[in-house]
Amino acid sequence: MSITIASFDGTDRAAVDEAYRIGTAANHVDLPDFPPFCRRRFDAQFHTPMPGTESLWALARLDGVPAGYLQLDLPQLDNTDNATAELTVHPELRRRGVGRALHEYGVRLLREHGRKRVVAMAVAELPGGPARSVAGGAFAAATGAQPALVEVRRRLDIGQIDRVALRAALAEARPRAEGYRSVCWQGATPPEYVADIAYLDGRLLMDAPMGDVQWEPEQVDAERIRGTERALDAKGRRRYHLGMRHEETGRIVAWTLLDVGASADWHAFQQITIVDPAHRGHRLGLIAKAENLHHLLTHEPAVRVIDTWNAASNSYMVAINEQLGFRPVDAWNNWQLTL
Repeated sequence: MSITIASFDGTDRAAVDEAYRIGTAANHVDLPDFPPFCRRRFDAQFHTPMPGTESLWALARLDGVPAGYLQLDLPQLDNTDNATAELTVHPELRRRGVGRALHEYGVRLLREHGRKRVVAMAVAELPGGPARSVAGGAFAAATGAQPALVEVRRRLDIGQIDRVALRAALAEARPRAEGYRSVCWQGATPPEYVADIAYLDGRLLMDAPMGDVQWEPEQVDAERIRGTERALDAKGRRRYHLGMRHEETGRIVAWTLLDVGASADWHAFQQITIVDPAHRGHRLGLIAKAENLHHLLTHEPAVRVIDTWNAASNSYMVAINEQLGFRPVDAWNNWQLTL
């Protein structure tokens, strides 16, 4: 068997198409409960990337047949010693050396670009959860990578929400949030809130458990927020935000985001939820998430399930998600390789 690997970019439409087909096949086999692999999201990575990110792509062929691809994301604004990787091999062509060849190719590229660490994720089965292949974790370990942070994906089934219990929880929480008011918006953040959202977004990696992942907090400003919004627009992500406004200062001090992709109107992702440390203890996280859930469903009535990820050690946010009705599905391990 002959394995060849070549770098490509968005101008090579044939290679982009081949990589997309590999991703589609892998998504269908590895994560059958996920939405279909989104073509619009995939293409947008080439023409409208996230701000401050350089992406390197490579396509592997096995005896001339497209067999796998590698995506390396190299931060340019911070974390310039780091990179993230996504390595995908077609399910029908696995265990033939394609993954190993792509890994070795990627390590050479990263060293050429002066990177010292790379982080990649691999899904794993939870006790009592749906079956998941052990191949991703075994492959990561075989490369010398170390497990650095375990996250758990939880799913909310909209039809199973205990609305009586949720109303009771909100009734108990709201008196503790006196002096705060919720504001919601869709898509781009209003100009009057963008500085507050940049501050909160920049706190995420300071406040969230990071385990042994060596990743520094990101420097986020209004320009970076706008760049992220352009990238998400290009991917077709329909975004529903809710902020908690501190009446005395007029600042947004808590923020949560839900979004729906272009490939499936039945599915949403719960993205960031963060509360400024100076304003914790007022149940703002619970109120924001519950009210934003209502905001989403008002505009996206087809949504049936919502997925979210939390570090297994993030007991505060896990407790809120469990109270809303999210239940564990599978584990996602962050593997870190020192080059």
